[in-house]
Amino acid sequence: MKRKLNDDATMDGIMRKAPAAIRVVLQHGMLCVGCPIASFHTVSDAAREHDLDEDQLRCDLEAVIDAGETD
Repeated sequence: MKRKLNDDATMDGIMRKAPAAIRVVLQHGMLCVGCPIASFHTVSDAAREHDLDEDQLRCDLEAVIDAGETD
């Protein structure tokens, strides 16, 4: 299955493109919102740093992007 999020997409870029992704980030217990490292961390980096399941995080982020949620 092809990933919808580019491997080099940053957490900051994802949250800017789809503001609803902020909710997903917070639900996963991450504080990427406003973090200076979010401009550099990819989904893989963030999952590793926060000891999260990368596939689940990626799936949840892609779901809000696919839904076109903009809240």
